[in-house]
Amino acid sequence: MPSPSSTKKIRVLLVDDHVLIRIGLTYALNGQPDIEVVGEAEDGATATAVYRECRPDVVILDLRMPGENGLQTIARLRQHFAEVRILVLTNYGSGEEIEGAFKAGALGFLPKDAPLEVLLESIRDVSAGKQCFPRAVSERLAYQVSTQLSVRETEILRLIGKGRNNKEIGRTLDVAEATVKGHVSKLLYKLGVEDRTQAVLAAMKKGLIHLE
Repeated sequence: MPSPSSTKKIRVLLVDDHVLIRIGLTYALNGQPDIEVVGEAEDGATATAVYRECRPDVVILDLRMPGENGLQTIARLRQHFAEVRILVLTNYGSGEEIEGAFKAGALGFLPKDAPLEVLLESIRDVSAGKQCFPRAVSERLAYQVSTQLSVRETEILRLIGKGRNNKEIGRTLDVAEATVKGHVSKLLYKLGVEDRTQAVLAAMKKGLIHLE
């Protein structure tokens, strides 16, 4: 944890329709040496304007609010501000909603009854660009990704992890290099990454492949 003398604080925007929640979070977060609440929004419709004004490092967002829901708000913030880092904090959250928040671009999810220490750690992780989802959520998401990958895609992913290029993979699997290239493009899309290295790291983290 950063020392009290640190000058750089994590700037937080709270988006929640319950004023008492915002008051309580503000009190708890402003008591930390490295975190400060710099803005509040009572619904998703005003979150974009408040974000533009205060430019926070982390947005803490409820999923269920009057009017525009949390998933819509996440999508809108991501559309306008590519750098936005969002932590969902809610009393609710079905598997579908949690998955939706992840796919929309949220970096983390926590229930509102999570211990303060866990919330603080999650804020710091999200600020650093790290994902923080409960273990059960991570396992669910990993399972869904694994079921989306074909046998051939999984084979190619393992070979990428061994450092093989497309031409070498094609020879090993007895398929055209162009076919391998097409599978790699699909892999990157399904894993939500931009290059081969990220694909291998993401797959290992999710337990989809294990390199010898």
